[in-house]
Amino acid sequence: MLHQILLQAPAAGSNISSLLFIGAMVLVFYFFMVRPQQKKIREQKKFRESLSKGANVVTVGGLHGKVVAVEDTTVVLEVDRGLRLTFEKSAIASEKTAAVAPEITSK
Repeated sequence: MLHQILLQAPAAGSNISSLLFIGAMVLVFYFFMVRPQQKKIREQKKFRESLSKGANVVTVGGLHGKVVAVEDTTVVLEVDRGLRLTFEKSAIASEKTAAVAPEITSK
């Protein structure tokens, strides 16, 4: 009877290997999920701080416009022939590039 109980007890090394496995999973999660997200957030913050007058941008809602004025927390965009809208800086998603949205030229 005692022999059967001893055979069912977990080996001493299995606890250590389980902890190592959990530690490895935490590291993988950090390097593949958390760290890239933090890098993306830093780049977005740097972009929003570097906004300047005259830049063509796209908001998170998909509105395209040209930066007319930059204030502490807001940005004024000209979206269509004098129509100016005020947005929070956090609403600016990216800078519009020629490759994403080429300018339409009239003949």
